[in-house]
Order: sequence, then structure tokens, then C-alpha cells
Amino acid sequence: MRDRGLNGGIQKGFTLVEALVAILVLSLGLLGVAAMQLKAMQGAHMSYQRSLATVIAMDANERLWTALAGTGGTCPTGAEVQEQWRTHWGAKLPGLSESSIGVQGDCEFLITVTWDEDRFADEGDVSTLTYYTRLPEEAAAP
Repeated sequence: MRDRGLNGGIQKGFTLVEALVAILVLSLGLLGVAAMQLKAMQGAHMSYQRSLATVIAMDANERLWTALAGTGGTCPTGAEVQEQWRTHWGAKLPGLSESSIGVQGDCEFLITVTWDEDRFADEGDVSTLTYYTRLPEEAAAP
């Protein structure tokens, strides 16, 4: 950029104000990238916890099936499986609390996995997973 200065000579380059505006625009862009990276890391952490909660719920389902097979086809109560299930998974998901296996009806169970997560308080309830399962009321004869 060429400009005539106050003394009539030709000036070359940018002014200090232009350079400061360019730095400001660059800084705002980098702040946006940093915020986007933070949200991506939070989302990845939330996905990890949801995946682990799904594995925990599926394990409860498998334990219910095992209890059904162990009783010769009689539906288990949720309490039979719940204590052992909670003890096993308590250390695997930090903040695992209030998880339960509730009986909904004849051989119908509602498995709820709840964990403490304060980092996503502004996103609503992201720390509860509910899983419904139904076992056969009578095991098939071999």
C-alpha cells in the first residue's frame, strides 16, 4: 500500500492501527477455535460416559438372564442381581450413584444407571440412562 505522508513523501507498509486491527481479528478467531476445541473435548467425555453406562446397563441385563437360567426359568427379582451388579461397577464409572434394577411387571425390568456429572449442568440431565428389558416368563424346556 502506498500513501502520501504529511511531508509529501511516499509511505510504504501498514499503519500501526491496521496491524492492531489484524491482530485483534486473529485473536478473536483463535478464541473461537479454543472454545470449539473445549466443546469437542466435553462432548467426547460425555460420549465416553454414556457408552460406559450402556455397557453397565447391558451387564445388568446379562446378569438378569443368568439369574433366570440359574433358577430354572423362574423370573429373578431385581434385588437378587442388583447388589452384586452395583458392587462390580461402582469403581468403573466415577460418581455412579442411585443405579437400580426395578421390577416393572412380570419379568419386566427397568435398569437405571445414574452417575454424578457436574461439568454439564447447563446441558440438562445427561447423567441418567434408562434401559428397559423383558425376560421370558417361562424358560423353554431343553
